[in-house]
Amino acid sequence: MPKTSNARTIINRITGDDPELRAMIAEASMNVKVAQLIYNARIEAGLTQEELAELVGTKQPNIARLEDADYEGHSLSMLQKIADALDRRIEITLAPKQHNLHEDLPSQVNVPARK
Repeated sequence: MPKTSNARTIINRITGDDPELRAMIAEASMNVKVAQLIYNARIEAGLTQEELAELVGTKQPNIARLEDADYEGHSLSMLQKIADALDRRIEITLAPKQHNLHEDLPSQVNVPARK
């Protein structure tokens, strides 16, 4: 097998045909995407986590948790509050499952620095 540094290729090799592992990776990928969307929208709006929290009616640690790629508790109602506070709308698509779960992974993810 030829050497590669392509993350998607490496992940595909590791997961192989294990449906459980593929499902876990797909879920983790979705959590990363949601966290990144919230972070990017907040930064684009020029807001701190504390300022967004105030607009949404929550506390700063809750916004930090939502921006954490490991967080699994995103709710549509909270996402809607955030979208409203940032003058955005939420778009949801139900698309066919991909045979290769990692085609959809971002090639680069911006991770906010922890303070």
